[in-house]
Amino acid sequence: MADGYAAALMDTGSFCRSRALRDQWYVVADASDIASSPVGVTLLGDRYVVWRGNDGELAAAADRCPHREAPLSLGHVRDGCLVCPYHAWAFASDGGCVDVPSSGPGASISAAANLDVLLVRELYGLVWLCVGTPVGEPPRIAQDADPAFRRLTAGMETWSASATRMADNFCDVAHFPYVHAGTIGPDTDPVVAPISVVALDADFTGYEYTVEVHDEHGNDVRQRMSTAFHLPFIVRSDTFYESGPRAGHDRVLLLCTTPVDDVTSLFTFVVWRNHDHEVPAEDVLAFDRAIGAEDRRMLERIAGVLPLDASSTVSVRSDRLSVEWRRRFSALVVS
Repeated sequence: MADGYAAALMDTGSFCRSRALRDQWYVVADASDIASSPVGVTLLGDRYVVWRGNDGELAAAADRCPHREAPLSLGHVRDGCLVCPYHAWAFASDGGCVDVPSSGPGASISAAANLDVLLVRELYGLVWLCVGTPVGEPPRIAQDADPAFRRLTAGMETWSASATRMADNFCDVAHFPYVHAGTIGPDTDPVVAPISVVALDADFTGYEYTVEVHDEHGNDVRQRMSTAFHLPFIVRSDTFYESGPRAGHDRVLLLCTTPVDDVTSLFTFVVWRNHDHEVPAEDVLAFDRAIGAEDRRMLERIAGVLPLDASSTVSVRSDRLSVEWRRRFSALVVS
């Protein structure tokens, strides 16, 4: 299977058909988006529905009624049950079909009418979905349990860009002086120091470096940072402020990319900070959103999937982390 899939990947550039990717966790919604109505999401080219049961816990399944295949995401939630919009069949959060109105009260319901529910988690204010058999857990962010840190979620966006190009971009700092000239990068040194890629912890692989940037108020700030990835498409950036108004404080940025299909992606980010708790959330998020918008403008102009054959593009010393991400991602999708 691996050899056949590797050949198909080279021919078509499609990675969404990889079975191994189905066994990973993906952010598909902001937790606040799943309230009183079901929400449809697309992941790896397939449609799913997410809703909340009576206890408020999340449930997820394929967005297809087993009766006549109507999209369940167009239905509604009644007493914690997902109700199909076509014939009002109702499904409990464990997937069991509990009501077929046309059959009358008390009629037996075939087990074939049940939904196969999927694994879904609520973590860091996000909804994480695995549609296969998970090989691990979503990445651990220790600061989330630290009361000194404030957590802010940015909400979901849909980018017309491949998740492969987004992960590659988020692993890269060499574009800062150019793509981010309007925010952090106008005076950033274009020379990137030698990079040593290592396991930063049990969940993330990356490197540490120091950079001089501007903050949202135009202050010159020296930052000790790390950038690291968690397969398949999660990137984390840690910052310790060595100078400037926030000197001595920390910030964690989690960049979450989810492949809708090969060339369309969901994107969100989460920020943890142990400072400026009095600043309104939207004011905090605005600067990071501006940085993301600069990335988006560039990436949406680059068509297709990033070639997974490393010889198809030229890489230099500053690309070492993205090259390592691509090597490990390529091995994953053909496994």
